[in-house]
Amino acid sequence: MDTLIPAFIGIPGGPELLVILLFVVLLFGANKLPKLARSSGQAMGEFKRGREQIESELTEAAREPAAPAETEPAERA
Repeated sequence: MDTLIPAFIGIPGGPELLVILLFVVLLFGANKLPKLARSSGQAMGEFKRGREQIESELTEAAREPAAPAETEPAERA
């Protein structure tokens, strides 16, 4: 009942990357790989720009002082 279960699965190395690359080529075909790489690069760029925009909006909001809340006077019973 001695099984080896890796405690940490890290980043794939050379042989694993070759198997993954071979699988991708077989799945999508060599002709579609440049288009796939281009579209994934564009998607990553858009994600990065969106993330930077959200971060800048959050830092801008953190710099602005909070406006005092307008409250109505309480009624006495």
